[in-house]
Amino acid sequence: MQVHLKYGQSGLDLEFPATPNFKGVLYPGAAEPLADPVGAVAAALLGPIASDPLQQLARGKKNAIIVISDITRPVPNALLLPAITRELEAAGIPREQITILIATGIHRPNEGAELERLVGKEIAGRYRILNHFSKRQEEMVLVGEVGDGIPAYVNKHYVEAELKILTGFIEPHMWAGFSGGRKSILPGISSVQTLEFMHGPEMVAHPKTAYGVLEGNPFHQAGLEIMQKAGADFILNVTLDTSKKVTGVFAGHPVEAHLAGVEFLSRHCVQTLDEPLDFVVTTNAGAPLDCNLYQTAKGLSGVSGATRQGGVILIATECLEGFGSEEYRAVFEHATTPAAFIEKLMKKEFFMPDQWCAQETYQVMLKNEIWVYTQGIDAETLRRFHFQPVAALNSAIEALLQRFGQEARWAIVPDGPMLILRLAQNS
Repeated sequence: MQVHLKYGQSGLDLEFPATPNFKGVLYPGAAEPLADPVGAVAAALLGPIASDPLQQLARGKKNAIIVISDITRPVPNALLLPAITRELEAAGIPREQITILIATGIHRPNEGAELERLVGKEIAGRYRILNHFSKRQEEMVLVGEVGDGIPAYVNKHYVEAELKILTGFIEPHMWAGFSGGRKSILPGISSVQTLEFMHGPEMVAHPKTAYGVLEGNPFHQAGLEIMQKAGADFILNVTLDTSKKVTGVFAGHPVEAHLAGVEFLSRHCVQTLDEPLDFVVTTNAGAPLDCNLYQTAKGLSGVSGATRQGGVILIATECLEGFGSEEYRAVFEHATTPAAFIEKLMKKEFFMPDQWCAQETYQVMLKNEIWVYTQGIDAETLRRFHFQPVAALNSAIEALLQRFGQEARWAIVPDGPMLILRLAQNS
């Protein structure tokens, strides 16, 4: 049997044996790509959800800011930005008073040729584009507090704008439940001081801080609170299929339009299994998401919920950027064992930027072994940090079938965290 896995730009072709309890190649449900995405975006801006049309909101405003995701997210900016800017200029906002703000969170800035790829050459050459720098406190404004008195600092260019527009795409998210909407602000354009709370050990360990969960999710709730305090006038979010084609457009009220997109996506991105798997073969959804080990926590978390205690997750993730940053690699130096790492975090023996994805990874590792196929991190380094390096996927599957037996329950998830696996409540 054969399957094509999402891996880097080109993917991987994998041959695998058919065994009695193989549960299949599991894909997200297929929402049909829109036949006319340009027309769908235009219609959504004219007839938004629970909101006046964007052009009407923009009339009388002196300036506007549009928040976009950074290069790690496959948002179709070349589709969304021209439509938004046309509406703003038609409403009388001068082009020089329109700012595009890249919601980098704690990621690196997007500049030069990369910036042109992100927004398109025409937009890059005609509009003021800024990167968010979460560590530049002088560029932040205090908008209030969240949680137990945690100061909420947000990018001042955003806070000071008269018209605030959020863009992005909605996908399952391992802490926020779903991306999109309020997540453009938190963590997208918030200060690292605020992110220390949002990505703190208690937050990451909370049972409701999970894929596909909004009700009772403290990460989601904090995002809504900061969005209310910082302000947001309009969102334009899309859903995408596994080929990055647009399947839905959701524009309008920052909460109601986002929830409409979540409801639409939920029909396609969650699959429930009756019994746990012994092992699962998955990916981190290919480029751009499998660019580093930091992002790879998403693919691991997406399948761990349906993998049994002591089971194995075999993940193919290219990681051409290695760990993602030197800061992130330094976090792993604290991991003498997965359990010791989690214990140190919960005792607050240290705090380092990026520790949250390491925490998610090691929380998974306490339950499941993690086998990694990658070209971006050497085998010795992987072993040092308690991963099992894999030289070839085929031989790894053979080894797992020898370990768990030919009757093993297993599955393949070619699109990584685009599909979330859960167990039925009674299993």
